[in-house]
Amino acid sequence: MTLHLLLLLNFAVAAYLTGLIWTVQVVHYPSFGLVPKAAWPAFHAAHTRRMSYVVLAPMVLELGLAIWLAWAGRTALPGGAGWWSLGLVGLIWAATFFISVPFHNRLEQGYDYVAIDGLTRTNWLRTLAWTVRLGLLGWLLA
Repeated sequence: MTLHLLLLLNFAVAAYLTGLIWTVQVVHYPSFGLVPKAAWPAFHAAHTRRMSYVVLAPMVLELGLAIWLAWAGRTALPGGAGWWSLGLVGLIWAATFFISVPFHNRLEQGYDYVAIDGLTRTNWLRTLAWTVRLGLLGWLLA
């Protein structure tokens, strides 16, 4: 595979995930607070199940492509851009599993406005990291 095609694939997956995280950040997570407490357990269970279909495979694909890009572009990409891109994916994964997942685990126990607020506020880290990664990949393609 050519480096250009690898960059395009990375960009496509990053664009999908960036659009998704902005939708989650601006629309989805803030709407959690509007769910009636009695409906919360069913809502959150459905949310978790459905989001895993939309997020899990693309995130795993992104990780694999980012590793491949970092290695394949180690001498061809300027300023270690492939490694920076991979570092952003690492940051996203760390924020997901060490920040977002614990908030979701807490919300699994029941409606908790403080946890919803914390999830919404801390999700900015992932939102910005994906946005920066998309910008970096776009710059590399230009």
